[in-house]
Amino acid sequence: MIYGLGMLESGITFDFGQLVLDCEFVRMIKHTVQGFRVNDDTLALDVIKEIGPGGHYLMHQHTLKGMRSQSRPELIDRQTRGVWEKAGATNAYERAIAKAKWILENHTPDPLPDDILDKIRAIIDETEKEMGISNGDNQ
Repeated sequence: MIYGLGMLESGITFDFGQLVLDCEFVRMIKHTVQGFRVNDDTLALDVIKEIGPGGHYLMHQHTLKGMRSQSRPELIDRQTRGVWEKAGATNAYERAIAKAKWILENHTPDPLPDDILDKIRAIIDETEKEMGISNGDNQ
């Protein structure tokens, strides 16, 4: 079980940037624990034979195709220092804060179905009745 996403100081503080970073880490962990396909294509024995000992596999089309299915971090920057500096030299936390702000400004959640809203309203009404509380709308 993974819990505590976005929490700092043993849960005393919550940070949206930390939440976004933690979500990236969880995606990477989930990708890893799903395991890896091992078959004729992923073993690429034909490519190994084609290139031979001491050859250069990284630029082979098969490697380029296969790497796209690997972990794709959004916040962890794996570029060279020069590329990173030209892009503004931001750290992962700065990029996470920017993404969190973007999400808060742009995300519109899908509305809940009416039957779910009715169930939630019924739970609230029942709880208010049991506790002798009323918000004035449901009398």
